[in-house]
Amino acid sequence: MAKTTTGQDLGDTDPAAASLADPSRIADRLHSAAIHLLRKLRQEDALSGLTAPRLSALSVIVFGGPLTLGALADAEQVRPPTITRLVQALEREGLVERVPDPDDGRIHRVRATAEGRRLLEEGRARRVETLAADVAALPQRQQRLLGEAVALLERLALPADHPRRGG
Repeated sequence: MAKTTTGQDLGDTDPAAASLADPSRIADRLHSAAIHLLRKLRQEDALSGLTAPRLSALSVIVFGGPLTLGALADAEQVRPPTITRLVQALEREGLVERVPDPDDGRIHRVRATAEGRRLLEEGRARRVETLAADVAALPQRQQRLLGEAVALLERLALPADHPRRGG
């Protein structure tokens, strides 16, 4: 069983994990693991019938919307003409709609339709189910360790000045 340099048991993990005392090494491995995990889970997205850019934009709209086209372009890190084409395609598929801003009728916002929300929630459920099966296949000790690691990752995902980020 792998142990830290202080002799702490790491569970049934890869022996290379014992070398993770260096923050740069931890960050490098975490970055790589996150990319590979997302790629694996993204395979479930093919069942949605949407391209990755459309699914990404729909996700931002569902979880952050209603949004202006400019805010959506900023969130997706694309130029306005690109986001306009994506939104038009999502509108044709009945997944989003443009609605007047309640405070300024000159501005329109994009919001998800019930169908768009359903499609996204079903995709999330498929990804979570796939990941849950992988987690369930781990020994109990590693499941608990992973649960603790998730709490740390959630903290790292908070803005640096967030009070729960802590030290």
